[in-house]
Amino acid sequence: MAALADSHRLDGKNILITGASGGIGQITARELARRGAHLILVCRNPERAEQTKALIQQVNPASTPDILLCDLSLLSEVRALAAEVLRRYPTLDVLINNAGIMPGPLTITAEGHELSWVTNHLAPFLLTNLLLPLLDAAGRARIINVASEAHWLGEIEPAQTFRNAPDKYSSFTAYCDSKLANILFTNELAHRLELTGITANCLHPGIVDTGLVNPGSSRAMKLMWWLARPVMVTAEVGAKTSIFLASDPQVASISGRYFKNSQPARTSGTARNRAEASRLWRISEEEAGLE
Repeated sequence: MAALADSHRLDGKNILITGASGGIGQITARELARRGAHLILVCRNPERAEQTKALIQQVNPASTPDILLCDLSLLSEVRALAAEVLRRYPTLDVLINNAGIMPGPLTITAEGHELSWVTNHLAPFLLTNLLLPLLDAAGRARIINVASEAHWLGEIEPAQTFRNAPDKYSSFTAYCDSKLANILFTNELAHRLELTGITANCLHPGIVDTGLVNPGSSRAMKLMWWLARPVMVTAEVGAKTSIFLASDPQVASISGRYFKNSQPARTSGTARNRAEASRLWRISEEEAGLE
């Protein structure tokens, strides 16, 4: 990637990345900083955040990334994060909703949300909407949502009470549903922003071996992950499409698309359904408390 560092310079650009303390988020942050961007690193763990900051300053000693701590599974913290970003920065040029988890056993947060649904979908939905004024102020801005090919197996259930029912819960299904939501959200967002200078795209990074499956994951999930190991890619490879969408001039005016290997790719029929995207938006507004 170093050979590409001088192409598509991002000097003076403010770029916010969630989940920047490891995996593809960390590599994405490093490479965008190498291109001159000012990074806003949203992380949960302060020690790992400092490690990412040190890595960035190794490739660009002039870089002074900011660290903002946030637990994205709590929407109250997402609101506080957005308020801090709005207070500190006049514009935001790129927002990369990168953070994501693969859930273990059914976990309901203190605010009443299933863990993967709130972390993978409601948090980026809320954060993006709250930061739209800064993105609009940039004149030309980009929103990038990290989704997954797992969306092909997803569906959007009508209510949290159904999704969170212990007798119906599957961690793999929950993950797939949240990844479908990422794409539907991106499509609806692109539609709503089509008269602005803001674009919204999403991507599949590949099956990246970043420890997404945790010790609490089901046996079936661990088995599937183990079987996928031969086709997994490194974080360096997995970050390439995020970097491309954040920096390449050729996608500056493209919006509402799903990318894989830095190329537009097919999605499921459900992911392309406008009525489903509109329905998800209404559900998300209600669950996130977005007026």
